[in-house]
Amino acid sequence: MISTKGRYALRIMIDLAENSDKGYISLKDIAERQEISKKYLEGIAKRLVENGLLIGASGRSGGYKLAKAPEKYTVAEILLSADETLSSVACLADKNYKCTRRKKCKTLPLWKEFDEIVYDFFKEKKLSDLL
Repeated sequence: MISTKGRYALRIMIDLAENSDKGYISLKDIAERQEISKKYLEGIAKRLVENGLLIGASGRSGGYKLAKAPEKYTVAEILLSADETLSSVACLADKNYKCTRRKKCKTLPLWKEFDEIVYDFFKEKKLSDLL
């Protein structure tokens, strides 16, 4: 499932790509343009920095910028960096999930195939495609 975190991460990345000529962009500015709580974006931006998608700088002229060119990012890596899964069901999203029906589940192959289609779709889309 594509979470709010994943969708907002994509919006952060698009905003930064669109404003890349301005250097480091403050989270406050992104939050205002995207109409999202700055507090909520802080956690997402932190994950994007930790996963090497963004560069963050502290101080008066600090903020965030893309670590590489927009065409170098896939939508899949952005979504996964923010949320860690694109899985449609809990038993596929969490390897430690205990499901008593796993061995006899008739729908599990369906969800696996669906998840592969979703991943392949987002893997082919670049951040630059959204600009």
